[in-house]
Amino acid sequence: MKRLISIELQKIWMNKASRILTLTYFILLSFIALIASIKFNIGPFKFHLAEMGIFNFPYIWHFNTYVAGWLKLFLAIVIVSMMANEYSYGTLKQNLIDGLSKKEFILSKFLTVVLFALCSTIFVFVMSLLLGLSFSSYNEVDVIFMDLDYLLAFFAEMMGFFSFCLFLGILVKRSAFALGFLLLWLIIESIIKGFLAFQVFPNSDTDKLFTRFLPLESISNLIVEPGSRLSVVRSIGNQIGVENTKDYSVHYFSILIVLVWTFLFVYFSYKLLKKRDL
Repeated sequence: MKRLISIELQKIWMNKASRILTLTYFILLSFIALIASIKFNIGPFKFHLAEMGIFNFPYIWHFNTYVAGWLKLFLAIVIVSMMANEYSYGTLKQNLIDGLSKKEFILSKFLTVVLFALCSTIFVFVMSLLLGLSFSSYNEVDVIFMDLDYLLAFFAEMMGFFSFCLFLGILVKRSAFALGFLLLWLIIESIIKGFLAFQVFPNSDTDKLFTRFLPLESISNLIVEPGSRLSVVRSIGNQIGVENTKDYSVHYFSILIVLVWTFLFVYFSYKLLKKRDL
């Protein structure tokens, strides 16, 4: 496995665009820390994000994993390009000629996906821990390590999304078309969600029992938006009579759905590559 990962990392690092996108992704992740410095002073009204409690334990695990999840598109481009370059530069055929089996080839790609997801999770963990220790009002050990399941959900989100991008890269062969297909699939899922919500199950939440099994929807459902969970937002909602009944917890059944999709993406990637004449 070490040899397979080494081969893939060398390919990514030797490609200038992939190298820049990967570095940009982790640099942007670190920019989350800059949120602490955002201040607005409009007359008597003073607004400081850090003082609103976004870096308080254990809320910070929820906030940072959600924000970091929006940046995964940078690595998604790397994953898609990684596969497209295999066809463009002929390295896929050369690897197979040199003795690498198709199963080992897919395994090397999947291991790269897992490595990216793991590095992202570790990076977010360390950054969140440092920010929390610097700004959190609660520094008790049990509070600090509460809600770490958001990191597990984040890892599953990254791995599921990157596996989907890997499958699209093999299916379409061209990075631009693969990303276009990703956008198209997002639109298709939105149409399905809208049809179920407004036509099949109007005035109920029954549609969510079905839409949560869609690949991109299941991935996005892992971590619910954290903004409305803030105490200041809740107090404003209570004042205007809006009751917040949203469930912010991480559900392990949702993680299981994404893991099943991850397996299917990798499995069909292998089947597609196995049948394709290279």
